[in-house]
Amino acid sequence: MALKEIVEQTVAGLGYDLVEIERSAGGLLRITIDLPWTAPGGAVVAGPEQFVTVEDCEKVTRQLQFALEVDGVEYKRLEVSSPGIDRPLRHERDFERFVGQVIDITLKAPIGAAAVGQVNATRKKFRGTLERIKRPLGDESGTDNLAPAEAETWRIVWTDAPVVKPGQRISKKRLPAPLRALGFALSELREARLAPIINFNGRGAKVGTETNLD
Repeated sequence: MALKEIVEQTVAGLGYDLVEIERSAGGLLRITIDLPWTAPGGAVVAGPEQFVTVEDCEKVTRQLQFALEVDGVEYKRLEVSSPGIDRPLRHERDFERFVGQVIDITLKAPIGAAAVGQVNATRKKFRGTLERIKRPLGDESGTDNLAPAEAETWRIVWTDAPVVKPGQRISKKRLPAPLRALGFALSELREARLAPIINFNGRGAKVGTETNLD
């Protein structure tokens, strides 16, 4: 059985979601797990404010050590951890789970000259609030850079307003920076992660409170 299958079956059997598998130099096998989540209305909902504990990691480690030994998988050290604040988003359910959160995305290719607005056509990295867009198949209307042939796609919304430093006063006469949006399909992404934002009131952030990546 392949490594991915062994890990997926073991992690799922213990009631967790597999986020990532990494093999590093020196024989380190790093497994990242998260609490299970289903769309609202499902049997289990573990929102983004719930976290994997040390006990969770220890339980998965023990079971993985046994499973990997049975299948003869070679490694020198096994590390099981939680995703952290920059959790990768890899599957459709990850994007469904974190709608409304600020994320960082890297496109496989630049957005191109067809993009609307004052966004650099060679740009591939963006930070914004994740939103879901649903459109009928074949609907190419709108001004966003949307994938036209998909019934459901995604976009991030942001503003290029400068970051306000602690204690800095903002002139009431200054006009707010306009909102911008970039539509994308998951197939267009090279990488997507939760933005590593430290917010003691929770991960949720209003659109316009974060600056965009260059």
